[in-house]
Amino acid sequence: MTGGRPRTAIGTYGDIHVRARGSRFVAQARYRDVDGRLRKVEATAASPALARSQVKERLLKRSGYGSGGQLSVASPFTDLVALWLADLEQRELAEGTKESYRDLVRLQVLPAFEHFTLGEITTGRVEWFLKSQAQHSHSRAMHSRTMLNLLFGYALRNDAIARNPVEGTSQLRKPRNIPQALTPGQIAAIRKAAAEWRTEDGLPGPKSDGQVRDLIEVLLGTGMRPGEALAIRPCDVTDGPSGMVVRVTGTVVQRKATGLIRQSNPKSASSVRAIPVPRFAAVVLRRRLAAIGAEDDERTIFANRNGGPLNPYNVRRTFREMVELAGLGDTGVSLRWFRRTAATVIARSMGSDAAAAFLGHTSTAITEGHYIEPDPTTDHSPAAHLEHALGLAAPDHTVLSRPATFGEQLQLEALIVAEEADATG
Repeated sequence: MTGGRPRTAIGTYGDIHVRARGSRFVAQARYRDVDGRLRKVEATAASPALARSQVKERLLKRSGYGSGGQLSVASPFTDLVALWLADLEQRELAEGTKESYRDLVRLQVLPAFEHFTLGEITTGRVEWFLKSQAQHSHSRAMHSRTMLNLLFGYALRNDAIARNPVEGTSQLRKPRNIPQALTPGQIAAIRKAAAEWRTEDGLPGPKSDGQVRDLIEVLLGTGMRPGEALAIRPCDVTDGPSGMVVRVTGTVVQRKATGLIRQSNPKSASSVRAIPVPRFAAVVLRRRLAAIGAEDDERTIFANRNGGPLNPYNVRRTFREMVELAGLGDTGVSLRWFRRTAATVIARSMGSDAAAAFLGHTSTAITEGHYIEPDPTTDHSPAAHLEHALGLAAPDHTVLSRPATFGEQLQLEALIVAEEADATG
């Protein structure tokens, strides 16, 4: 059957009619409830305008979604946040991820929408908010968009809203970021500065203990994330005739509840991996292992005076001083540049797939992950290429010195995108 009056959608109402009733006025509208039935909603007031206003308020508070639930379109955004955070505690996520979510909601999202009801948060309001966040940084806007999607996804699953207001907002365009590896000259300058940092006679304060200097060599030779390298224990190191292999089994993190800890799992499942170590980094690890007693097999190799893991914040602060000493303070060089440098050497020497596997990214083929039995042996080729390009004895700078081809640049950009996705997930 065609034609006729269109059906009122669930959660909406038709025209509001006002009529006089004695000296007062009655406004009425028909509202289609969650069960599909049309019901009359009315309000009586001293004037037609007031009656119409009152019936609109009743219609807004009458939930077409979430009937009988804890949320409706009239619920404050703060109620949604409280329920979502309670649900977050029940989910099987790493405590670090939960902590990040809590901070993002509290610091970025809640201040913008805490005075709105769910029905008042429109696509236009979300669009304006995300654009204001993008003025600070692309990553901040992306994080805020992710959190809003999670929150409104929860509201949708609880029938509190009809659609996610994040849908339809403009795509957040990321400024093109060309990944940079360290040049041979920068590597040499940083190594020299690290060796000389706080070694002068008569300098007040403690002398350098060499830990950050040694960490730099381990990062260059393994491509680990800084937290992964700081979490290496003697029991994670195997030193055999074919060379040294380090297994990534954890990371060092700072938690509000527990302080600085060695977390027994790294960033993701794919981050658990065995890394062949080139000779220049193996020398450093052997020297540090020799200073650790056999009974300390499960303490971290890089440790503070009390035997606990080094604080990543203190490590970064020391490294910034070394970068200044090397004359590279205006370059933006950070500890993560060593990971990029290792990725560049492996990608140019063996291809981007080998680099992705070496870094522990999730971009391996589905067939490898689901259908091919993993090879338990460790391929030492990456260590050989890193030793050849970055070793202390007559390194060959050809790989790092030559300009990247267009194809190599695309491959490296893909690796950095995967790295950033890992860092925020």
